[in-house]
Amino acid sequence: MAPARVLIANRGEIAVRLMETLRSEGMESVALYAEDDAAGLWVRLADHAEALPGTGAAAYLDQDAVLAAAKASGATAVHPGYGFLSENAAFAERCEDAGHLCGSEWSNDTVPKRYCSQEGSTGQRSLF
Repeated sequence: MAPARVLIANRGEIAVRLMETLRSEGMESVALYAEDDAAGLWVRLADHAEALPGTGAAAYLDQDAVLAAAKASGATAVHPGYGFLSENAAFAERCEDAGHLCGSEWSNDTVPKRYCSQEGSTGQRSLF
């Protein structure tokens, strides 16, 4: 079953494209934004938005802040987009431990369906 509200743990064009996909699937989007990104297009296009403490890329890499935003927004899933936390298996596990679906197993976007659920050849959790 698809989640009703998805937090996008990314910014810019990536976030906008994911929002379009979510909207076409009947899901709500939650944007994240750092202090210096508050006027970003993705923030205005989102159904909901949550501020992150700090500025620049570092704000989007703060796992505690991203998970707090997911909880505060009522999101039932987190989509990390590309870059930032998308290649961080520990973050995927933290999302799942917090009760959030992670990745895009529930969506028809272009991100691989095995996003957060496969084991890599090293035996470690692989996001791609």
